[in-house]
Amino acid sequence: MNRSITGRRSLLAFAAVLLPAAAGAQVPGGAPASGAWPNRPIRFIVPFAAGGNSDVTARLFAARISPRLGQPIVVENRSGATGAIGTETVVRARPDGYTLLIGSPGSIVNGPLLMAAPRYDPMTDLVPVALLGQVPMVIIVRPELPVRNLAELVAFSKERPSGVTIGTSGVGGANHLPLELFKAATGANLVHVPYRGGGSTLPDFVAGNVDGILIGLPSVLDLQRDGRGRILGVASAARSVQVPEVATFIEQGLEGFLAASFVGLFAPAGTPEPVLGTLQAALAEAAADPDVLARLASFGADPPTGAELTTPGVVAFLRGEVAKARRAIAVAGLKPE
Repeated sequence: MNRSITGRRSLLAFAAVLLPAAAGAQVPGGAPASGAWPNRPIRFIVPFAAGGNSDVTARLFAARISPRLGQPIVVENRSGATGAIGTETVVRARPDGYTLLIGSPGSIVNGPLLMAAPRYDPMTDLVPVALLGQVPMVIIVRPELPVRNLAELVAFSKERPSGVTIGTSGVGGANHLPLELFKAATGANLVHVPYRGGGSTLPDFVAGNVDGILIGLPSVLDLQRDGRGRILGVASAARSVQVPEVATFIEQGLEGFLAASFVGLFAPAGTPEPVLGTLQAALAEAAADPDVLARLASFGADPPTGAELTTPGVVAFLRGEVAKARRAIAVAGLKPE
């Protein structure tokens, strides 16, 4: 896993600083003091269907921090409109720390940029609590295609009059914009096939109805391992320990090409600082736990760094993601709808 060793050390140090401050609001054993937050169950709203990367990561961290906070954490899936429906639920919730959002690129970055009349502004209506992890994007194709790397895919697509069909989770989704940047960088004749969610692409891909998909690595690890698909490249800074045989986009000549889907925890704007601090302390402790690190590694995810477990750190990260998304939207000629 990228950054795992240095990341774990920094997280341990980070948690050691935060935990004493947060502990003042709790009684021994992790239960909250009388009147302190939290004193009732907490909801994590996942604006996508169950089983995806956001859902799995949310449940991993919810299970880990619930005992520390002394309250159950209920994960609710409210999918639709590229994450907008679930996100609006949190934006409109009371800023008391009991209704929180599991955000990702589609709902936090790309979706609002592609709405002609956005129903929320993630940078002002929400406050970032922490990132929980990132998974690199990959391009995987049907094993029948005569290509074994990205250069061969580009060449094959240019020779094929109808091009090569590549599915994504939908227009403006986390994996759509990286596809457009790849097409612009290589001139590949790739035909975008938008689906309604990442999970919808997999059955069609396995059935042979689409030539390939651009998707998060965890979703297609099994397909790579059992020969039902061939991953051509990983859009991360270093090779994944899960598929070390697959070269990165950068190794294959695409300088600086990085694409990942993040998962983060967000609260309604106006949530009290002590609540955010308590959450961040619990998350820092969880993110440094060997069991959590092993679970993240099992599906190819990078854990958060110390900075990514702070509000300013996530804000800085998101600014970079928004800039990258704006560039991809311009390259693709996409218009807000």
